[in-house]
Amino acid sequence: MNLVNLESVSHAYGPKPLLADVSLGVEAGERIGVVGRNGGGKTTLLSVLAAEVRPDSGRVTHTRGLRIGFLSQRDTLDPGAPVREIVLGGRAEHEWAGDQGVREILANLIGDLDLDAKAGDLSGGERRRTALAKLLIDDHDLIMLDEPTNHLDIEAIAWLAAHLAGRKSALVVVTHDRWFLDAVSTRTWEVVDGRVERYEGGYAAYVLAKAERARIAQAAEERRQNLMRKEIAWLRRGPPARTSKPKFRIEAAQALIANEPPARETVELMRFAAARLGKTVYDLDDVTMHAGGPSAGPLVLDDVTWQFGPGDRVGLVGVNGSGKSSVLRLLAGTVQPDSGRVVQGRTVRLAHLSQELDELDPTRRVLESVEEIRKYLQLGKREWTASQLLERLGFRGDAQWKVIGDLSGGERRRLQLLRLLMDDPNVLLLDEPTNDLDIETLNELEDLLDGWPGTLVLVSHDRYFLERVTDRCVALLGDGKLSLLPGGVDEYLERRAAGTAVTARVASQSASAQPGAIETASTAPTAVGLSAKEERELRKELNRLERQLDKLSEQESKLHAAMAEAAGDYAELGTLDARLREVLTQKDTVESEWLEVADRLGE
Repeated sequence: MNLVNLESVSHAYGPKPLLADVSLGVEAGERIGVVGRNGGGKTTLLSVLAAEVRPDSGRVTHTRGLRIGFLSQRDTLDPGAPVREIVLGGRAEHEWAGDQGVREILANLIGDLDLDAKAGDLSGGERRRTALAKLLIDDHDLIMLDEPTNHLDIEAIAWLAAHLAGRKSALVVVTHDRWFLDAVSTRTWEVVDGRVERYEGGYAAYVLAKAERARIAQAAEERRQNLMRKEIAWLRRGPPARTSKPKFRIEAAQALIANEPPARETVELMRFAAARLGKTVYDLDDVTMHAGGPSAGPLVLDDVTWQFGPGDRVGLVGVNGSGKSSVLRLLAGTVQPDSGRVVQGRTVRLAHLSQELDELDPTRRVLESVEEIRKYLQLGKREWTASQLLERLGFRGDAQWKVIGDLSGGERRRLQLLRLLMDDPNVLLLDEPTNDLDIETLNELEDLLDGWPGTLVLVSHDRYFLERVTDRCVALLGDGKLSLLPGGVDEYLERRAAGTAVTARVASQSASAQPGAIETASTAPTAVGLSAKEERELRKELNRLERQLDKLSEQESKLHAAMAEAAGDYAELGTLDARLREVLTQKDTVESEWLEVADRLGE
């Protein structure tokens, strides 16, 4: 049974048609992911389905008594209302506190918030999570979410995916988070050129099906082109012959020519040459750092020694507030450690993409902002102008003369990435580079980074992007250390579930909970049922494993240094790489054993 039906719906903003004669339906229990380019009509489709926007033409019908929960990109929270009232309404405390489902939603989305805080005092991300918690607590037949993963960390995204997959409600979700789409969607809709193309399955199935459609369309197009050439040749035979041709054949050939599709407007990022890096990129020696300056904020790093080598591709993960952006600023040199030192290699040419994009002057024009870095770029045998590169990135014609302050978030992101890459860096520090980028641009960015030979340190809550472009994950677990995660994001989530990862702020606070705050769901287990002898043996084993891990980490550092020294000897590099893989495999095994022992001890 369809909960919502669209019949021949069309809608446009100004001269641009976003939906053109669209007919579709949402069935009960169906979970649909909506994808498409920024500005292509995804949000408009959601608004029409939810009856928030009345279409220019066509009909939208809902089943009688349909309960819709709609999370738009802009919340309408009363700034004077406390979080408790917004999320829980008039529910008595004993009522919601005794409901496990409600407690789980609160703990995973707003567990760090004071329930008595006013909505007007919350940050944008906190308001977003509050609105999402309010929606999920209520019962709905159809849930519609527009970019629900914005402002959520990796752990919260994983929880939300599992929560939505377990609900009986139908779901329509717009998101650029491809891992999330795969986790929750049973069908995928692509909004393109006013149409809605429908595919079975989540993102991975959509990509495969779209590729197969493209292959079939290409074969059909080749046949059509051959037919078109024959028809054109036939039409161009002398005027006397044309007058004798059947009129319907002339009209058919002309229609064939008229329907020739325009070149697809794709967003493309160019590969830029990277300057050669020496053996030293960044060395952290006994570094201690607080997020707000010396002893002024949460402790992020505590006496940490670490090395980022040439060609390293590192994903930095941790919950919101763990200090990931602070670590990037430390590497960029915009903040200094409380103690210890950060050694930067002589050959480092750094490009740092921050979340704020403060580097962009809002009064400058797009083309001017690129030309101030470089007007021409030699790629292969061809010299490209800044204007030509901007055009390939989707800034066509008058768009190059837009004032930066008038650009959308996604346009500003693309512009800043181009500016950074045109400066020919060999070290990239990227802080949430996927914010406001559509899937097509994300694919192009991944393709660029796949072949980029420099050192990359990436902070991102986009798990798909993180796992695609990095080779290893390092975590801030709230203990002041940088912890290597051989198991990647899955291992990080396991540690979070076990209560071994907290925010830097929580780790710095006293054990007492704040008044009105909700206890988080992840609390450290305690050693229950162990005798004194068993506990001694386990601690002895834990110490042995820690010594073994230290030795393996030392071997890993030496191998990285040896590989840097042997940069031009490919045979030696192959041997060293094989040894490094063996060491990393051993570390993975030992760390798994350590986790098991620590879990039994409740640590």
